[in-house]
Amino acid sequence: MDYEIPDPSTFRELRRALPLGAAVLFVAALWFPMWRIAVDAVQYPSTTLRLELYAYPRIAGDYAEMANLNKYIGFYYPDPVYWLPNYEPHSYAVNVPEWSFGPLAFVAVSAATLFVSLAPDARRLKRGLTAQLVGTVVVFGVMLADIQYRLYQAGHTLDPGAPVMGVAGFTPPLWGRYEVANITSHSRFGPGAYMAMAAVALLVVAFYFRDSDATLGDLATRATGDADEDAEAAG
Repeated sequence: MDYEIPDPSTFRELRRALPLGAAVLFVAALWFPMWRIAVDAVQYPSTTLRLELYAYPRIAGDYAEMANLNKYIGFYYPDPVYWLPNYEPHSYAVNVPEWSFGPLAFVAVSAATLFVSLAPDARRLKRGLTAQLVGTVVVFGVMLADIQYRLYQAGHTLDPGAPVMGVAGFTPPLWGRYEVANITSHSRFGPGAYMAMAAVALLVVAFYFRDSDATLGDLATRATGDADEDAEAAG
């Protein structure tokens, strides 16, 4: 069956416009850090060290200083295996080859979202929105679970030859505060992660309006009308 591009006017509908916005956000998120870590240590009494990690093998910020701190307890940045990062992976570092393919996941989800928004008719659009939302949640759910597992693995595979002996295994959280020896860290999501969350939120809203041809203008008109009615009732 020949494919026909939807009428341009239909892209004003929330169920098509929002997935387009989500597709842009998924790709744009790659240019921003996904995770931020602030670190306080007695070795740097007047400075808070900061790290920014991206969806591809890159660490920005005070990563050299942090590497010097981490080596005392035998904790090393992961080795992405297939992608040369902007630091030298230690031979004792945990191999995390999936980090090299992180950008592919974001691009694939973005491409799938764009494909759904171009569905030729409402029936296939609704089916696509359902499949896309479920697939996206599964993809990012698996990614988060994998990241947390790798953090556990790295924190429980410390170099036995490290200068500071007897450090118990630990699991750095994706979000929260943790202490190891005399190092206190605070982990937070970065702008890239929030952009990805916003994209998923757009897909949720598009799914909610999957049976409606409502546009953003319709919602604005409805909101204005409700506000006017409330004002009249109050008067």
